[in-house]
Amino acid sequence: MKFLLKENLDFLNTLKEDGKKIVFTNGCFDIIHVGHIRYLSKAKELGDILIIGLNSDESVKKLKGEDRPVNCFEDRAILLSSLRFVDSVIIFEEQTPDNLIKQIIPDILVKGGDYKLEDIAGYQTVTENGGQVKTLSFYDGYSSSNYINKIKKP
Repeated sequence: MKFLLKENLDFLNTLKEDGKKIVFTNGCFDIIHVGHIRYLSKAKELGDILIIGLNSDESVKKLKGEDRPVNCFEDRAILLSSLRFVDSVIIFEEQTPDNLIKQIIPDILVKGGDYKLEDIAGYQTVTENGGQVKTLSFYDGYSSSNYINKIKKP
């Protein structure tokens, strides 16, 4: 498995010293779909190491409602970590990954195109440390919520 604990991030300093570019993104990734695959693949192209901050079940529930997540953290993490372009999956309990980003200090922070750069959690930390914050194309119609609603329709 490619799961990491927040306490075991020291190796990232070694990777950075070796000139590796760290890319970070985050999300709930409740039901993995083609929009996620396209997005994560493009995110990996921006650097050498792709780390995903994955919302805990409790933080997904706070963000998305009592019926979410559909898939538990472990299942979501296994699915994400099985993708060849994902190097690590790290859980975070809060509603935003600000604290995790402060620990990682990625070279590139990436979110979907439906975000304004300055509104992205971690924007200030990354830019103050010489990193870049980027948005990638958002694929209309591809969202876990859309799939859940489609399944619920009679």
